[in-house]
Amino acid sequence: MWKADAVALADRISALLTVVRSAEAEIGALLMEIESRGVMELFGYRSVGRLFEHLADVPKAAAENVVKRARALTSSRNLDGTPIPAVAPTTGAAALDGRLSTPMIDTIVGVMTQVPPEHRDNAERDLLSFAEEAGHKQVAALGARILAHLDPDGTEPDTTEPDTTEPATPSRELSLRRKRSGVWELQGRFDDETGARASALLDSLAERRRADDGPDFRSPQERYGDAFSDAIDLALNSPDLPMQAGERAHVMVAVSLEDLKSGVGQATLGDTGRISAAEARIHACDCQIIPAVLGGKGEPLDLGRLRRLVSPGLRRALYLRDRGCAFPGCHRPPRHCQGHHIRHWADGGPTELGNLVLMCGHHHRLLHRSGWQVRIAADGLPEFFPPVFLDRRRKPRRNNLHEPLPFAA
Repeated sequence: MWKADAVALADRISALLTVVRSAEAEIGALLMEIESRGVMELFGYRSVGRLFEHLADVPKAAAENVVKRARALTSSRNLDGTPIPAVAPTTGAAALDGRLSTPMIDTIVGVMTQVPPEHRDNAERDLLSFAEEAGHKQVAALGARILAHLDPDGTEPDTTEPDTTEPATPSRELSLRRKRSGVWELQGRFDDETGARASALLDSLAERRRADDGPDFRSPQERYGDAFSDAIDLALNSPDLPMQAGERAHVMVAVSLEDLKSGVGQATLGDTGRISAAEARIHACDCQIIPAVLGGKGEPLDLGRLRRLVSPGLRRALYLRDRGCAFPGCHRPPRHCQGHHIRHWADGGPTELGNLVLMCGHHHRLLHRSGWQVRIAADGLPEFFPPVFLDRRRKPRRNNLHEPLPFAA
């Protein structure tokens, strides 16, 4: 009887593992479907990894592993419709049936990524056949033998030695260039004093965000990249910034009025850059970027001026009311924030305190792109409604981290 019970318990666990593994594989397939359709358009997130972090409440590394595994198992499509073949499609089908553990999948995928494309079908078939009766460690050993057979000489060792005769570089040098993809590359070398000051500045701006839109799982590189962007915003907002041709430093954005209202389409950034019309809506709220609104034939309808939307007096009122970024759980101070129009000025929204809320750059973009919404409550303070996929009840939330004014209302 005891043995019968043991067998029944083990069988039940095996059945549940099959369900769990099949569900995990289906989640991966759904994430690839979202990615092929455009995660920004569907959910307002920059990547399916960031979306899955919040949906599953898992660390960034775990979410990235799920997405990486799904890409290897599931054929997908680029946004332009071109196919993206899977590295191990047959393994993906077996995973959907719940027949493979996660370590087994990772073992097979790890081998398949090193196998030349012309040998992948045979190698994957051999690995899956062996996986039916062996554990993932044994399959890894078989994979090593397959790779050794395909490349008996192995990787050529690196015999180069570092060049110790490189001449000394200048104490400060910096290069900034734009690639054809629209990505900018920054490289530089600095003396110890400049490096220490830059490190102190970026350290203070690169702290992890604490807010109700989920944990901050950005990598150190991502946090310091965002900190560099924030440092540029702070510098552009400085009244001591030198003039250029009699004007404060600025960037011009040209966008059609129709695209600005709909948020669909593209805008010209500076001389050669391109951004989406949705991004232009964000900058048009309150930024050191001047919006140039064009009519159907390209004629200028409205050429903005720096800070024309939120005046210095109105900005001070926002500082006093919101005390910093108003997004729930965000600790950013007022000097790191922008004025967001609850009803966009391109849609007829007035530039007045009752239609404005103070937000940091990160949460300003999140509000424009996702299902979060904001309103001014009856007591005159902003409150936020999370998207349905985070809270079905959409219970309003407020930021209680900032210190209130030191006197009674």
